[in-house]
Amino acid sequence: MTDSTASSEPNASPNLREQIVAALKTIHDPEIPVDIYELGLIYDISAFEVIPGTFNVYIRMTLTSPSCPSAEQIPVDVEKKMRELAGVQDVQVELTFDPPYIPDMMSEVAKLELGFM
Repeated sequence: MTDSTASSEPNASPNLREQIVAALKTIHDPEIPVDIYELGLIYDISAFEVIPGTFNVYIRMTLTSPSCPSAEQIPVDVEKKMRELAGVQDVQVELTFDPPYIPDMMSEVAKLELGFM
């Protein structure tokens, strides 16, 4: 995934954005040896400052397929990882299949790791 597909609100510090991305990179689809961020499963990242230093985080994401065996667990893992970040007050994870996932959404790193390049 490229940063052009994921966005961050201007009132979120770059440090928080980096922490969010780093946390997302620790989550893997158990059937694919690449993290969900590099796979291109994250469509949007937004962080809204509610009081100075305290943020609500919104993640819009998809799965590789609606019938993914980890469909219930991956969004739960995303929410849990976001809540572990300092300064995060609330988290909303929206699961969508619009647009549907296609392998072209993977970053070059993921494509290389999976042998697509």
